[in-house]
Amino acid sequence: QVQLVESGGGLVQAGGSLRLSCTASGSIFRVHFMAWHRQAPGKQRELVAGITDGGTTTYADYVKGRFTISRDNAQNTVYLQMGSLKPEDTAVYYCRLVMTRDYWGQGTQVTVSS
Repeated sequence: QVQLVESGGGLVQAGGSLRLSCTASGSIFRVHFMAWHRQAPGKQRELVAGITDGGTTTYADYVKGRFTISRDNAQNTVYLQMGSLKPEDTAVYYCRLVMTRDYWGQGTQVTVSS
């Protein structure tokens, strides 16, 4: 069994920064990919950023230059440093881990006020 625990969400003013963390525990074997997704009210969940076990990253166009994903393989932890936040970044942010199947965290709320 695998558990993902996210932290770091909260309320921030536009232009501010937040750092999200997600730590995986349990039966962790080779982790192929870790990512952050988000879901705003009334919208589908979407990929924000991802990182492979080799460190290759991918970003949604709307966060390029503002968000940075990183991971600590030894700690099975993935981070999302978010800067220049905008009200449209408001959403529940979910951590995802890919091994032989996908695992998801419970989500952490990020609210950006204008």
